[in-house]
Amino acid sequence: MSNSSCSDPDNDLDNLVEEPIAIPEGDVQVAVYYFPNWGPVSSSEWRIVKAAKPQFEGHQQPKVPVWGYQNENDPVVMAQKIDAASDNGIDAFIFDWYYYDEESSGLVPPAQNWDGGKYLYRALENGFLKADNNDKLKFALMWCNHNLSKGVVKGAVKIETFEKLMDYVIETYFKHPSYWKIDGCPYFSIYQMNTLLETYDNDLTLLEGGINKFRDKVKAAGFPDLHLNAVLWGLKETFLDEGIRRLNINSTTSYVWIHHIALRDFPTTQYEKVAEAYFRALKSGGGANGLQTPVHTIPAPYHINATMGWDSSPRCRNSPDWMTRRGYPFGPVIVNNTPYLFKKYLAKAKELTMQNPESERIITINAWNEWGEGSYLEPEERTGYGYLNAIKEVFGN
Repeated sequence: MSNSSCSDPDNDLDNLVEEPIAIPEGDVQVAVYYFPNWGPVSSSEWRIVKAAKPQFEGHQQPKVPVWGYQNENDPVVMAQKIDAASDNGIDAFIFDWYYYDEESSGLVPPAQNWDGGKYLYRALENGFLKADNNDKLKFALMWCNHNLSKGVVKGAVKIETFEKLMDYVIETYFKHPSYWKIDGCPYFSIYQMNTLLETYDNDLTLLEGGINKFRDKVKAAGFPDLHLNAVLWGLKETFLDEGIRRLNINSTTSYVWIHHIALRDFPTTQYEKVAEAYFRALKSGGGANGLQTPVHTIPAPYHINATMGWDSSPRCRNSPDWMTRRGYPFGPVIVNNTPYLFKKYLAKAKELTMQNPESERIITINAWNEWGEGSYLEPEERTGYGYLNAIKEVFGN
């Protein structure tokens, strides 16, 4: 418990009574999102993390990683991450994975982060896949098919680009022995299904044909089928029912709580307030971006998300008008997201998830290393290994 003054909004915990947390029995698969932009400091987001400054009294910036500003593209560095994740109850990394039309690579610097249409791929291909212990942890992909660099690069790619993507992921990733599979089917998540629909001229029938082609390719490669996951953030409300059914989407989930729960208190919003609102939305609706209605009304299983925190102020680059501007990355910061409270809501997520059939006992967590958005499990100077310990205590190793 912090010894800081109660006036510090990040540490207003002096009177907190940490009651014992009941941990439900049973096994749940824990998949953690991995944001791959932590290579050399000169060409990664480490620059803005190191330079971040407090934006209000008591604001805890900059965040300082215990392991230092490592280059994740180094397989030795990635091996340390794999060990820490697998030893603390994590089953899989879901890599944020970027694939655009090939001509996009010339539009956004730095060029070293591109290879054809692939962007920010080195952590996975040079780091994880070359780490000598990658058999300890599964990995999967979430295709981040959103616009990049204020729309300069379009997330709605050409149909031929999507079909080229299919072949690439099957050969390069799905066939790897550590690729994460659900009932033998490779897990592939799409961040913005609406953007993929744009690729097919907003014609659901054409998109249905494209997804079926993907499934046929996966089956031809020797797998039972594709496990297609859709992130609710990228699903229009009109798509939630018909689109999920017609595309035979196998599961849905969320990337982060704030996609569904607005942070209404500025400049800080309490972690417990956001967590309680999210879990209410799961049961009763009232959230946004897919959680307007209870999750049992979604025509595909929903994997509960657990979010460690939110503070995207580093991406504002110490703008002097941080307190007056709105819109991402400006906005409120989640505070008092202690390892204890994180553990409390992990236990709640596990309790609900254990009610599902065995193959649907999955939760996603944001995030392994979203340092620029204040949501990270990697050990940090102030809290150490607290968040990883919370996962291990709830889910075992």
